[in-house]
Amino acid sequence: MRARRICLLTALTFAAVCCTPAGGPAPVAPPPPAGWSGPGPVPPPRRMRLFFGGDVMQHMPQVDAVRRGDGFDYEPVFRTLAPRIRAADLAVVNLETTLTRRSRYTGYPLFRSPAALADALRDAGVDVAVLANNHCCDNGAEGIRTSVEELDRCGIRHTGAFADSADYKKNNPLYLTHCGIRLAIVNYTYGTNGMPVPEGTVVNLIDTVRMAADLAAARASGVDFIVACVHWGDEYQRRENAAQRSLAAFLRRHGTDVVVGSHPHVIQPWVADSSHVVLYSLGNLVSGQRRRYTDGGLAATVEAVRHPEGRMTYRLETTPVWVSVPGYRILTPEAADTMTLPAAYGIFRADLDALPGNGL
Repeated sequence: MRARRICLLTALTFAAVCCTPAGGPAPVAPPPPAGWSGPGPVPPPRRMRLFFGGDVMQHMPQVDAVRRGDGFDYEPVFRTLAPRIRAADLAVVNLETTLTRRSRYTGYPLFRSPAALADALRDAGVDVAVLANNHCCDNGAEGIRTSVEELDRCGIRHTGAFADSADYKKNNPLYLTHCGIRLAIVNYTYGTNGMPVPEGTVVNLIDTVRMAADLAAARASGVDFIVACVHWGDEYQRRENAAQRSLAAFLRRHGTDVVVGSHPHVIQPWVADSSHVVLYSLGNLVSGQRRRYTDGGLAATVEAVRHPEGRMTYRLETTPVWVSVPGYRILTPEAADTMTLPAAYGIFRADLDALPGNGL
């Protein structure tokens, strides 16, 4: 497991983290950038690489595939993707299931998955799990609380669904810092499949009044940028809808720099320039779905750069990932391209290349 390079902090309590260049001769100081008024030489830009994965699901064939006696071995599932996750300074996934310590596991439509999945995410290098999605109430209050407890046990931070009011206060927004770059993550869902939010727990629903208040609090705390992970859109539709576009514009007006979408279970287009990134849907990171368009997704890496005068810029890289059976292993192109795979893999890649506005 990689060493943690992220300081995970509560609101308004950011610690200074100093990142120094590798050894060697000191670089020649460039001229001050426009807007720089600080004393002394201009400091170098600070950089942070963020990894975003799509939906982490657990249909029963997946659970059966990793059973080993009385336990579970998820290591092969994440083996080829783990180096990319660990190379990031912060890795975030959408955990679209609930975790349980009981032996009664279920798949669709009510997901209850082995707590060992939290260990697997930790070992693969995941730092944050966002929990606000339409399946977060599948196992009632027990499901939300056990998921939070197991993620805490594994050192994985979380936001979006909360065990109680104290958890909500601590982790909404979720504040983090790396090398002096400070960010906030917020997470919301369109709904919970008609199930009421269990008494005593909290789930962040898409509510623009509440969202505006969260984003105002994040800005007031002095963060350098804000990430919003949103569970939205129409399932299995390969284009974003008008409501997604409208909400993305709302988020940007209220100070959000990076928007990462989930729920459609297929890849949707994205929009990115140096000032912001919107990924409407990353599709499935790993799932038991095998229909066309659902058998893979995107892994997205965003490099966030804070320039000396405080300006932020962003650069997006996307990597297709495909899930092979029977082991439900996540395959990156460097692994998949060396293997003999069924025609479905070639169809997946061709469909992605043909997706309008995909930027590949």
